[in-house]
Amino acid sequence: MQSTRFRSVLSAAMLFVLAMGAACQVPGIGGPSLSGSGTKILFIGNSYTYVNDVPGIVQAFGDAAGVPFAVATVAMPDFALVDHLNQGSAQREIEKGGWAYVVLQQGPSSVEVNRDTLRLATKVFADAMRPSGAKPALFSAWPTAGRRVDYPRAIESYRLAAADVDGLFLPVAGAWLEAWKVDPALALYAGDGLHASAEGSYLSALTIFAVLAKRSPIGLPNKVRTLGGTTIEVTPAMAKLLQEAAAAATQ
Repeated sequence: MQSTRFRSVLSAAMLFVLAMGAACQVPGIGGPSLSGSGTKILFIGNSYTYVNDVPGIVQAFGDAAGVPFAVATVAMPDFALVDHLNQGSAQREIEKGGWAYVVLQQGPSSVEVNRDTLRLATKVFADAMRPSGAKPALFSAWPTAGRRVDYPRAIESYRLAAADVDGLFLPVAGAWLEAWKVDPALALYAGDGLHASAEGSYLSALTIFAVLAKRSPIGLPNKVRTLGGTTIEVTPAMAKLLQEAAAAATQ
């Protein structure tokens, strides 16, 4: 039986090989544009972040609450954090400085090897943030609809990664669980069972906003339009349920 130490060493070796690999094997990306004005937040992730423009919703909530944010995103399909290390754009954005928070997100990472690489890559990014004083924040990603059994381990992976670097834990997956306690049939997933529905993205953004703004999400608008042009709207009753779920998860 492999020991935990052996798995960690193996994962570290994998991360080193991947990070030293040729960047040309990974699709390129241009520099992200800053949206809004205020406290600067950089989001690094994949489609969990950019579908429905979660950073833009967070920014819109900030405007509504009088806590202005400026957000930028480096996100690519199917990217883990190690892929961003390979590609380099995310690190270059961090090194420009001026960020108050850098939000890090990859897949659920409930499997041991994915947990190890999440934690190792988070440490590399945190080292890049240290000179400018940016605070790492871990976006706790949800498992697929068919793997709800993985929620506890997925949540634990992001808690550990945040603790490793004295970062913030953004309990997005936990907020989804809180919402399902009230309504188990709540459609937080889109039709593919992977990405978030409008309700799921609204709840995710509420949770991130609550932690980064240090404010309750209760009372935020049920409809927002991001500066990028995305409109997210839920019913007032749904907004109340989701705001209460986000508040419970972030207490």
